[in-house]
Amino acid sequence: MNLRRTVLLAGLGAALLLQGCASPQPRDYAQERPVLALEHYFNGRVVAHGIFQKRSGEVARRFTVLMDCHWEGDEGVLDEAFTYSDGSTQRRVWHITKLGPGRYSGRADDVVGQAQGEAAGNALRWNYTLRLPVDGKEYEVQFDDWMFLVDDQVLLNRATMRKFGVRLGEVLLSFRKE
Repeated sequence: MNLRRTVLLAGLGAALLLQGCASPQPRDYAQERPVLALEHYFNGRVVAHGIFQKRSGEVARRFTVLMDCHWEGDEGVLDEAFTYSDGSTQRRVWHITKLGPGRYSGRADDVVGQAQGEAAGNALRWNYTLRLPVDGKEYEVQFDDWMFLVDDQVLLNRATMRKFGVRLGEVLLSFRKE
């Protein structure tokens, strides 16, 4: 029984390691156009519509986000107002800093530490840990968050949520500039 468990754990560890090696990187999209620069796209009013899907694929939540965004130099504020299909609301204010070409950091009240973002071409990838309230408790979950600029008005976003390396679900959003 012990040998079987050891082999199973070793196989799981190897699969997770290989999964990490095979994932795309922002540089893979460096030649794609239009170029995504947060300070240009998220400047003014933006509206998003999204869903959260459990790992089974079941849609667990639908929502709309109204965003008021502005930048002063390399510092941006993205003020997000969420309205969920059940009528509940939430607000998140991101404070984004452009660190250099294609590099960003972000803070928000429910983000643990700082989000790190890397952009190339039409893509941007964020990595961060979010404190997620569920049934009166808070859980820290990791997000692998990809954004793709389709044209000057539309941006698509897919964020995979994990806890202890286990995929919990995905958030899918479509953003449109007003």
